[in-house]
Amino acid sequence: MVVVSNVTYWHRELPPVDAEPIGDHTLEAASRRIPDTIARRDDLWTACHAELMEHARERLEQEVIRLGGRYAHVLDETIEPKHDPISGEAWLHGRFRYVLYR
Repeated sequence: MVVVSNVTYWHRELPPVDAEPIGDHTLEAASRRIPDTIARRDDLWTACHAELMEHARERLEQEVIRLGGRYAHVLDETIEPKHDPISGEAWLHGRFRYVLYR
């Protein structure tokens, strides 16, 4: 896998001035599933959120390469908790809207 630095710009961060927008896209990512328990809920949220954001960053870099761009500027994100009552697991799901630049 190719590792690219300074590819993803979040919200108020702006890509380089010479970057040219080439399209709007949406990307989805999820954290790992964890036992859904009331105990330590804040700690679990924090761990899942960090993992979700890392997955999103990795996926954004992959999509920039796949789509032939150089940068992604994330404009907004929606993060929702998900729950599977049968398995007793919970996770975070994120949807990220971004502009692709070359």
